[in-house]
Amino acid sequence: MHLVYVADPLCSWCYGFGPELAKLLARNPDARVDVVMGGLRPFNREAMSAAFKDMLRGHWGHVADASGLPFAPVVLAREGFIYDTEPPCRAVVTARSIDPANALALMTAVQFAFYRDARDVTRADVLTEIATDTGYDRAAFGAMLDSEAMRDATKRDFATAQSLGVSGFPTLGVAYGAQIYLVTSGFATDDVLQHRLEEIERLASQRT
Repeated sequence: MHLVYVADPLCSWCYGFGPELAKLLARNPDARVDVVMGGLRPFNREAMSAAFKDMLRGHWGHVADASGLPFAPVVLAREGFIYDTEPPCRAVVTARSIDPANALALMTAVQFAFYRDARDVTRADVLTEIATDTGYDRAAFGAMLDSEAMRDATKRDFATAQSLGVSGFPTLGVAYGAQIYLVTSGFATDDVLQHRLEEIERLASQRT
């Protein structure tokens, strides 16, 4: 099974979706997952406004209700925080470049660092520390994270997401040959995901 997961570490619904995806992968231990960064709010340079914080507070409440995951309210109390999702996306792309099999674990660690622990994951030093805790070499990861190659690779991920027609996160697809079938666009539980995968497998087999 070849899954394609388009997400952004600072997308709250992707955070909420994480445990459901983990349960799906536990059901299908031989599945391969290609993680593509979608770019929720990349290159943003404006501090969060009161209205934006209120919008996030509402979203986070819905995600908490659906997933049971913790959210640290201190994130929304931080003054002057710039909600730029490019650095954490670049961290996942960097992790994928070093060890593709561990990229999803790095993204999960970044999500918990931000939403649960209220760490500023737009900072390179914080991202490098998280990567180190996830098993990456500190010096190698830090150097790659700040490189033009990883900045360009991250932009290519954003372009790939657009070329796939992804308009929201999380989006999960499954590939059969050159065809990618949509499993979900938005939050779904693992049993729903499994049912959809089985339906898609039947459909794909009929077309071959």
